[in-house]
Amino acid sequence: MAARIDGPRLNPRSGQAKQLVVILHGYGADGNDLIELGRQWQALLPDAAFVAPNAPELMPGAPMGRQWFSLTFRDPHERWRGVNHAGPGLDAFLDAELERYGLPPSRLALVGFSQGAMMALHVGLRRPQAVAGIVALSGLLVLEEGRGPESLKEGVRAKPPVLLVHGDQDDVIPIDALFLSMDALAAAEVPCQWHLSMGVGHGIDPGALTHGGLFLTQAFGLPFPAGR
Repeated sequence: MAARIDGPRLNPRSGQAKQLVVILHGYGADGNDLIELGRQWQALLPDAAFVAPNAPELMPGAPMGRQWFSLTFRDPHERWRGVNHAGPGLDAFLDAELERYGLPPSRLALVGFSQGAMMALHVGLRRPQAVAGIVALSGLLVLEEGRGPESLKEGVRAKPPVLLVHGDQDDVIPIDALFLSMDALAAAEVPCQWHLSMGVGHGIDPGALTHGGLFLTQAFGLPFPAGR
């Protein structure tokens, strides 16, 4: 069952939105699961509005969980079909949010965890105008099944800076996904940074929070925080 995309929000600490950060949750969660990231980053980004939309589909068998697209891990094509199916709805939501705050696309950043990272990378690299940056946590760049990393270059419309963060003990999306995503981004000439969280599984540790926040600060062209 699909629903209109919306979710929890945080107003800018300064009272005036000059940036917008959209945070995309993982499979089986909802926006409340990740809006806390915005609270963690408010000190670095006092002029940013944060929104963590709930994915539009209910997760079968879990009435409180949501999904951007169905995952069974049995069909090798389902991720590619999924990001393409869910992409237009997310794209429209991003346009509406920019209009809500009166901001240009260059003032938008995308952050995603796991399945949300798949969506952030897929949509963010295909926007007609580049977003400020993309942070992909414990996720992967979905490529068309049977095609190599070089295939991404055909679909890319914008080349915003990307930060990939992954735990080296991730048993849900193995660490190989980080290196495959790096190869694809390099082939498409998309600027990419990466951070490996040692001893971390499928989750977000303090190091990921720090690197993500500093990356967003840099992506928005803000002064580097003192003492960092």
